[in-house]
Amino acid sequence: MLYLSTRGDQTPKHFCDILLEGLAPDGGLYLPAHYPQVDAATLERWREVYHTQGYAELAFEVLSLYIDDIPASDLRALCAKTYTVEVFGTGEIVPLRHLENGIWLEALSNGPTLAFKDMAMQLLGNLFEYELARRGETLNILGATSGDTGSAAEYAMRGKKGVRVFMTSPAGRMSPFQQAQMFSLMDDNIFNIAVDGVFDDCQDMVKAVSNDLEFKRQYKIGTINSINWARLLAQVVYYFAGYFQATNPHPNPLPKGEGVENHGISLPLPLGEGRGEGGATPKVSFTVPSGNFGNVCAGHVARMMGLPIAKLVVATNENDVLDEFFKTGVYRVRTSADTHETSSPSMDISKASNFERFVFDLLGRDGARTKAFFGEALSRVGFFDLEAHPAFSQAAGKYGFESGKSTHADRLATIKDTWERHGMMIDTHTADGVKVAREHLQAGVPMIVLETALPIKFAATIVEATGREPDRPVRFEGIEALPKRVTHMAADAQAIQQFIAQHCA
Repeated sequence: MLYLSTRGDQTPKHFCDILLEGLAPDGGLYLPAHYPQVDAATLERWREVYHTQGYAELAFEVLSLYIDDIPASDLRALCAKTYTVEVFGTGEIVPLRHLENGIWLEALSNGPTLAFKDMAMQLLGNLFEYELARRGETLNILGATSGDTGSAAEYAMRGKKGVRVFMTSPAGRMSPFQQAQMFSLMDDNIFNIAVDGVFDDCQDMVKAVSNDLEFKRQYKIGTINSINWARLLAQVVYYFAGYFQATNPHPNPLPKGEGVENHGISLPLPLGEGRGEGGATPKVSFTVPSGNFGNVCAGHVARMMGLPIAKLVVATNENDVLDEFFKTGVYRVRTSADTHETSSPSMDISKASNFERFVFDLLGRDGARTKAFFGEALSRVGFFDLEAHPAFSQAAGKYGFESGKSTHADRLATIKDTWERHGMMIDTHTADGVKVAREHLQAGVPMIVLETALPIKFAATIVEATGREPDRPVRFEGIEALPKRVTHMAADAQAIQQFIAQHCA
C-alpha cells in the first residue's frame, strides 16, 4: 500500500515513512492510494474474528490491509500488546451500551486517560517505539490539544525510548481535570506548553513548524494529532467492532439493559434492529461528536472500505463550522475571537484539520483543487463555498454525511435526561452526540453514538445538570492538587521552535 498527499504530491510513500512524517512536504495530509474493499464474506469472517479472538485480532486484520512494511507477526504482536484487558478494562475493549430504542453508546473511554483518544494513541506509542528502534532514530513529537489528545498522547509516549513530546494547549481553556492529567506528568520526555489563544492557534503553530522542512528534518519533528494517518487508521477498527456488536445475530436472551457494559458481544438487540430484511446485509448509523473531524473521518474510511453504514452524523457544539458546511456547502473558519468557549471544550475548534481528507475524496481526489481550497482560499479569504459544486450533493447522497448542532442548554438537558430516565451518566461531548443522534434516527437502523470521554473529566457541567458529582476512578483521586510542570508561551511558531531546539540540545 502506497500513500499520497491530498494536495497533489504523489511521491510514493510507505506506511512507516508517513508514520514518522506527519504532514506531507506540500502541506497536505496523507491518504492511501486506494481504500481496500471488504466484501460480505470478509465482513462475516471479521465478525467471527472479533467475537472469538477479540479486538486485537480484528485490529490486526484491518491494519494489515494498509501496512505492508511491518512483518505480519510483528504487527499482530503490536496489536496484542496494545489492546488488552489490563489497559482497557474489558475484553470487548469497546462494549456497546443500550441507551434507548434505536440508540446505542459505544464505550471508547476505558483507557488510561478516560477518553476515546486512547484507542489510537496507545497503538501509536507502540508503533513509534517499534519503528524508531528498527531505524535507530529518535523523534520529537509536536502536538496541539483542545483537551483529550494531549493527555492520551503523553500517557502513550511517557517513558518510550527515542521519543520526546512537546504538547501545546490553549491556556485556561481545558477543564481542571484535563489540565491536571497533562501538567502533573513529570516524565523527562514530556513537555507541556500552555499557549495564549485558542486551540486553532496551537494547531497553526504545529502546522507552521511542520511546514518548515529544514527545521522539521533537523529536529526530526513528527505529529501525533489526527493529521497523522496512523492515528486515524487505528480509529477505523472500532467502527467495525461497533457494527459487529449492533448487528450480532445471536445475542443472549437477556432482558434489555442487562449484561451490556461488561460483555459487548452478548447484546440484547431490540427486535428488528440492525438485522436487515429478506437476508439483506444489515446497516447501522453512527453519530460522532466532532471538532477536528478525525474521529468521524475514520468512519468515512470504514464506509469507503465497504462497512454497511447508512449515515455518518456529525454533531458539533456552538463552534458549528462543520454543521454549517454540511447544511450550506460553505466551509468558513472562525477567528480566535469568534471561537466560543463551551462546556464541551474538546470540540471548541473552528478549523477542522482532517476535513481536508474528506473534501479530497468528495472532489474526486483532485489534489490541485483541494490545495486551492485549503492552501490558498482559506488563507486568503477564510472560507470556500461548494454549494454550487456538483459534488456537494454527494456529501449526503454518496457518502452518507448529515449533521446537527448542540448548545450548552441542550447538553445540560441531555445529561439530565439520560441520568434520570436511564441511570446513565454521560460526558458533555457525548451528550452533544446523543442530542443530535435523536434527530437523525431511521426506523430499523441502529444508531451508535461514539462516547468521547468519561463524565469526571467535565465534572462542573455534570453537577450543573444533575446535582451530583460523577464517579472518579480511584487512580485519579486528588489529581488536581498534584504539582504541575508547564511552560506558558505566546502563539508564535518561532517561540516553539526555540523551545524545541533548547530541549534537544
